[in-house]
Amino acid sequence: MAAVIAPSLQPPSSPPISSLLSVRATASSGLVPHNNHKKQKHHKKKPGAFGNFSHFANVVRKDVDFLKRGIDSGVTWASETFRIPQVAKKIDDIVWLRHLEDPLAPPYSSPSWPQPWYPGLTAVDLLMADLKALEAYAGYLYYLSKMWSKPLPEVYDPQDVAHYFSVRPHVVGLRVLEVFSSFAAAVINIRTSGIRKFLQLSSEEELDDKTSDYNFGMVLKETMLNLGPTFIKVGQSLSTRPDIIGVEMSKALSELHDQIPPFPRNVAMKIIEEELGSPVESYFSYISEEPIAAASFGQVYFARTTNGINVAVKVQRPNLHHVVVRDVYILRLGLGLLQKIAKRKSDPRLYADELGKGFVGELDYTLEAANASKFLEVHSRFTFMRVPRVFHHLSRKRVLTMEWMVGESPTDLLSSSTGTSARNVSEYAEKQKVDAKRRLLDMVSKGVEATLVQLLETGLLHADPHPGNLRYTSSGQLGFLDFGLLCQMEKRHQFAMLASIVHIVNGDWASLVRSLMDMDVVRPGTNIRVVTLELEQALGEVEFKEGIPDVKFSRVLGKIWSVALKYHFRMPPYYTLVLRSLASFEGLAIAADKNFKTFEAAYPYVVRKLLTENSPETRNILHSVLLNRKKEFQWQRLSLFLRVGATRKALQQVASNGEISLDNSLNKGTDTFDVAYLVLRLLPSKDGVVLRRLLMTANGASLIKAMVSKEGKFFREQLCKIITDAMCQWMIKLFGQGITAAHFSPSNREPGLSPRSSVPAYDYNSLFRDRRLRLIFSHILKSASSDKILMLRFCLASMVIMIKASTMACHRAIMLLSEAYLVPLFDTPKRYAVST
Repeated sequence: MAAVIAPSLQPPSSPPISSLLSVRATASSGLVPHNNHKKQKHHKKKPGAFGNFSHFANVVRKDVDFLKRGIDSGVTWASETFRIPQVAKKIDDIVWLRHLEDPLAPPYSSPSWPQPWYPGLTAVDLLMADLKALEAYAGYLYYLSKMWSKPLPEVYDPQDVAHYFSVRPHVVGLRVLEVFSSFAAAVINIRTSGIRKFLQLSSEEELDDKTSDYNFGMVLKETMLNLGPTFIKVGQSLSTRPDIIGVEMSKALSELHDQIPPFPRNVAMKIIEEELGSPVESYFSYISEEPIAAASFGQVYFARTTNGINVAVKVQRPNLHHVVVRDVYILRLGLGLLQKIAKRKSDPRLYADELGKGFVGELDYTLEAANASKFLEVHSRFTFMRVPRVFHHLSRKRVLTMEWMVGESPTDLLSSSTGTSARNVSEYAEKQKVDAKRRLLDMVSKGVEATLVQLLETGLLHADPHPGNLRYTSSGQLGFLDFGLLCQMEKRHQFAMLASIVHIVNGDWASLVRSLMDMDVVRPGTNIRVVTLELEQALGEVEFKEGIPDVKFSRVLGKIWSVALKYHFRMPPYYTLVLRSLASFEGLAIAADKNFKTFEAAYPYVVRKLLTENSPETRNILHSVLLNRKKEFQWQRLSLFLRVGATRKALQQVASNGEISLDNSLNKGTDTFDVAYLVLRLLPSKDGVVLRRLLMTANGASLIKAMVSKEGKFFREQLCKIITDAMCQWMIKLFGQGITAAHFSPSNREPGLSPRSSVPAYDYNSLFRDRRLRLIFSHILKSASSDKILMLRFCLASMVIMIKASTMACHRAIMLLSEAYLVPLFDTPKRYAVST
């Protein structure tokens, strides 16, 4: 996370920003949502099993709060008087044995053991062998002594980490005890809350299930806050999945994004000075007194450079490297134990290793700065995405300085759109709610497109898109923050992911298994038929709405995951990060729109990519979807492909390339494109090479069969409109000599006429002059010429289309010519009278 700022606040120029932040934090610090109290039921309270102890509970609670305040004051006084932080750091160094570490110590290799005995040796030879054995034993003891001096590696390596903690088992044991006791205390807290409810120790009425889930989430949140950065990261990931853990628990855990306690400012300033090598004043003219945001691994300050540029300065928490690696090592031990108990072939410790590499990479801010610059360079051509610029001369390993980004977070937009902000609901006008909802949905729409761009276009994926790392700017751009974790996908994996989306939509499970093999998920040698049957059984219950799976991505993923566990699929590191990114963003989208469907949002983009990208991989996917083994068009899939793909969202980039007019092809009533019109405009264009190749490859007879079939009526009507436009254009050029095109512009058209009543701006003669299209048409007719009945049906359908188109063209031409010649004559007396 690089910066956090409310949408209406401008970058501060003085310390009062802390007061604004404190007001915001105070407003959102309640443990139970205020609207829950408004929903209390007016019914008679049921007496507890042993009476009502609410008064006694209130007295005890007040006494405990008083004692806590007194203890906190005493701890603060003792900490300042006896310099407890400095003493604690010394104790911590002793516990971790840091005083024995030597960062400059060269690497030592483990010596080999000598042979246990030496048969055949006697006298002096045996004595020399014993001396060499003693030397080997001494070398091993020396190696053991040097293991204490080996520091924790800066780059995560499972073997080196295991060596480091093998000589520090007390550190691991104390942490395991701390984790176990924390979760045990959480369980006791939850259980006692049930007992308090049973005894009615609370003075309030019985709480509903939503409040109970929220309180459970709050207990879990406090537990993760106490356990430190690694568990906070896990909690942040869980908070993005309200469809898995529930809305109320997700709401409670979402506070982990912006309610993490900061570390002292003097420590942060000292880290900045140590990293930059000079006093803070030499680089920054102003730094906010309080951090603008506190993340799990660092905290962000608003600052202004000496030359007046507003920046966000991210400072890493002290002594973080050892803590994070220790938690990952404990997780690795737990997964190894789980592997032995479950007797699994695959090694689940690889997940911990990937997590460790990602976390350690996030601790190196020079790597994050390089990631941000690379992400900006790769996605600079996508104007709806915003990436802050990095100031490399002000960035080091523990300090990162980036351009200040002003924008609204998804959490702020969601609370504003639903009226559940900490402020009084009455302050929110209905218009403000609607506007916030509009901005939120626009953000979700651009977020889906950004995810697909990263996944299928650039291959560079932001692997941690939780709400704290996203911003919606005033210009309508989607801003990204926190580039500590990126995922670079291979091209073959991108195309396999593209194909898998198409196969899931089409219900082609056998092809889906092959795509999973291309993604290195299904192991070679796996029985594809059995896995296909399992997937078909698992996903067969998925309902389809207009050909699109009417189901959330997480549910489909869960079904595939169950089959993956049964047949021991592999989960490559990139695949895990991709699924995490997609699942996180779907959770955000569902929070904005409960009816959001990932496949419905993604498939139009897939259609556009398959229709416009001329590569062997995309051509193979397109052919496998639309053609069967006999190269015949599969009409049902072609119909779905065109119906879903022919939307403004899917093909607006194709239509806006300067050669194809968006307005002429758009049906205003249904927000869909006239498919035939768009295809004919696309075929002769530069982006139509994919369609031209497809038509030349396919069996032309199947296309003519589709055209003359009952299902092809809609496309025959569209083709008739195209021919009408072409014939009308020809008639106007023939009979309307001397008349400029302005006479037939849409502005001079009668209100009752359709948009097609004007002469189209596109020159249809170019279609007839295009040799490539004539070759494709002759190829289609030649393929169908052997079927005499089919050709007869085609001729009849063509004759009907031509007669209808000629009639409509004549009518339209007469109307336009009359408008051009007769209307000015009737307007002449009026103009004369006005001039007089």
